[in-house]
Amino acid sequence: MSSPLADAPAPKRRSWLVVLPLLVFAGLAVLFWFRLGDRDIARIPSALIGREAPQTVLPPLEELARDGAAVPGIAPALFAGKVSVVNVWASWCVPCHDEAPLLTALGDDKRIQIVGINYKDKPDNARRFLGRYGNPFAAVGVDANGRAAIDWGVYGVPETFVVGRDGRIAYKLVGPITPDNLDKVLKPEIEMALAKS
Repeated sequence: MSSPLADAPAPKRRSWLVVLPLLVFAGLAVLFWFRLGDRDIARIPSALIGREAPQTVLPPLEELARDGAAVPGIAPALFAGKVSVVNVWASWCVPCHDEAPLLTALGDDKRIQIVGINYKDKPDNARRFLGRYGNPFAAVGVDANGRAAIDWGVYGVPETFVVGRDGRIAYKLVGPITPDNLDKVLKPEIEMALAKS
């Protein structure tokens, strides 16, 4: 027969065993938060930086015109000898609506060409989008199945790339163009690309 005092430590031991997994889980959650949770996706590096832009061939957005001429699709020769800003966009993308006026204003810089990759969009919706905000694009390629976006390493729309005169990707902006990142990041990257011969 055991005494009541001999049985007393057992409940404390069991409660400690119940709490231990919770403490381990909480510790792992804190570790993951500090290592992964505070990362800005716009700072995710692209494996394509410094490499030749993908040899993308995309059909044009039908019935799209700019200055009275049909806007062409995308072909590799489009990037030869020009600094290009390639924007991956869609009419259904809410941040694309927010960045559209900034992209249109950027299109006023005649030293660069703005190229659009219209991602998994309906042609009528894409044309209405450009009718609403203006068309900054010298070329618009339709990426109906999303294959071109995969080739460009796109995480999600919108994304913007700076391609140098040499046809190599100089910079990648993940997420929408904002007044802040336009002035502090994108324009300086464009200027660096323009300064290279």
